Amino acid sequence: MKISVSMLSAYLYCPRMLFLQKILALEEPPKESLVLGSIRHEAFDLINKKEESVVKGVKEPIDFNYLLNIHKELHSSILKTVVIRKKAELREANLGMAEAFESSWASVSHESETRASVIFDFVQKHNLFGNELWEKLTPKISSEFRIESDLMPLKGIIDQVYIYGSQYVPYELKTGKAPRDGVWPGHKIQLGAYAMMLEEKFKIPVKEGFVYYLDSKEKRHIAVNPFLKDEIANLVKEVMELIENKALPKLCENKAKCRACSFKGVCYNEELLAMHMREADLEI
Repeated sequence: MKISVSMLSAYLYCPRMLFLQKILALEEPPKESLVLGSIRHEAFDLINKKEESVVKGVKEPIDFNYLLNIHKELHSSILKTVVIRKKAELREANLGMAEAFESSWASVSHESETRASVIFDFVQKHNLFGNELWEKLTPKISSEFRIESDLMPLKGIIDQVYIYGSQYVPYELKTGKAPRDGVWPGHKIQLGAYAMMLEEKFKIPVKEGFVYYLDSKEKRHIAVNPFLKDEIANLVKEVMELIENKALPKLCENKAKCRACSFKGVCYNEELLAMHMREADLEI
């Protein structure tokens, strides 16, 4: 059995919430963040598939703003297509399509700027074009990078991987407020786990990664060291034990988390919780 990397950060945030989701199979009510996240992931996947043709289309020296506009026009069209495709899910989350597009455009626009900058700088430095430009382009950016470990019961999707020849640097793109310093604990765990899986897959050390907080446009560095790897290994064991033992964790001690949680109506309702436990053939 494989667990997703996102389950590690969810467990770190609140083991009981993860239990309700994965053991009792309770569905979270449609949330803005979940629907918008799915839109971004699908849009980035399509953007990634179109990038080779965009790069090979650069046949001569090109103005940066012109290149940026090419990316923005293409990426805007892709985002609109995805938003239309998610119309039913948006309705369930009480979101309009125009609102969803505007909310998602920050991350997609950042992607446009990043990719245009990488191509423009490389062309300026090496004077390469077309097929040769695509073959030699460094770094290449792979979005929605699916990965699975053979050594750990882990799998996941990395937001971005910057590929410098034989070197790989994972990036996570996050909306919401950035902490004053560093990154949020769950984000650090996610990125560290992805780095460990990249190391395993490509047999090379991955010593760093970055979390990019889109709303504040801040890039935060994470050093991947033995301490972080040990913390991740321990979390993997704890999550696997939770899944195998099916023992209900204690209530979260951080009541601010509880107030914002969509499962609080079940979590604090002993009768309702007991009913769900019985349905799952579990003891409370």
